[in-house]
Amino acid sequence: MMEVRAFPLDVTSAMISRVKVLARLDITERRKPQDGRFSHHSFDQQIDVRVAVIPTSRGERVTLRLLAQDRSRLTLEHLGMGSEIRQAFGRLIHRSHGIILLTGPTGSGKSTTLYAALETINTVDKHIITTEDPVEYDIGGVNQVAVDAEFGVSFAASLRSILRHDPDVIMVGEIRDEETAHLALEASLTGHLVFSTLHTNSAVGAVTRLLDMGCESYLVASALIGVMAQRLVRKICVHCKKPYEPNPTERDIMGIPRERTGVVLYRGMGCTRCLRSGYYDRVGVYEYVPFESGVSRLVMEKATTEELQKFAGEHGAISLRDDALAKVREGVTTLEEALRVTTLEA
Repeated sequence: MMEVRAFPLDVTSAMISRVKVLARLDITERRKPQDGRFSHHSFDQQIDVRVAVIPTSRGERVTLRLLAQDRSRLTLEHLGMGSEIRQAFGRLIHRSHGIILLTGPTGSGKSTTLYAALETINTVDKHIITTEDPVEYDIGGVNQVAVDAEFGVSFAASLRSILRHDPDVIMVGEIRDEETAHLALEASLTGHLVFSTLHTNSAVGAVTRLLDMGCESYLVASALIGVMAQRLVRKICVHCKKPYEPNPTERDIMGIPRERTGVVLYRGMGCTRCLRSGYYDRVGVYEYVPFESGVSRLVMEKATTEELQKFAGEHGAISLRDDALAKVREGVTTLEEALRVTTLEA
């Protein structure tokens, strides 16, 4: 985040009230969190604005989340997946049944990747239903159900109803509890392809999370066919992008021999287009772990996350760090940015 403009404190109340009116929230309620949304036309495109208001010790805080509608049409090629991961993930999403999980923190682009996957397999002969909180983007030909806890429409409740409609593909916005996890796993074993997300630090961490929720190891091993973790890194601004020769420390991190000459990396120098930051836009970095027989066997044996990670690494899994460093070599992002988002993966 960066500060663009500061406003005097005495306009705070009026600004928050205006945002609440746009989002159709209760302007008199200042003690409870509220969520809403509105649309805004800017720069020749429609922007969906998601509003979240929470009370703090210093008054209300408002967060605006901007979702450009053109992002809903992103394909797997445009997300930044390397060719190897893209091909493997592409084969996975065309399977007839099983569960595919995307993991990562809030705001790491999991929903965008799920939408791109659904767009890829969205054909007239496939019946696709999603349950989301909230519905981020509208997809033609896909039935999208919004979760509403106030009216008792939870992920588990909507998933139970969705199964009565006999879909080919189900997308569950997020697995938050044991009931939803069990329903999603069981649905994937009865002829449905299920997509969902989990908040974990790594791909194999999804297994531990499901087991911690109370899911049986045999159920996880049988249903799970692939997990992909992801993060977002800032892209180097193309308007001020310049090459430079890496220093010895950077060479060691990148695995570049000291004696090798002619090696260049890139960084943004800062310009008016990127607000002097050197970065503009973002791209995904990915870790993909296919759950083949070897990994499934370890899951059945309730192996630790470390054991699963080691086995996956020895059998061709691409880590977040590897994918991020590949984007550094390609000049897409900087080494500092790659290290910032993959520190825990080192």
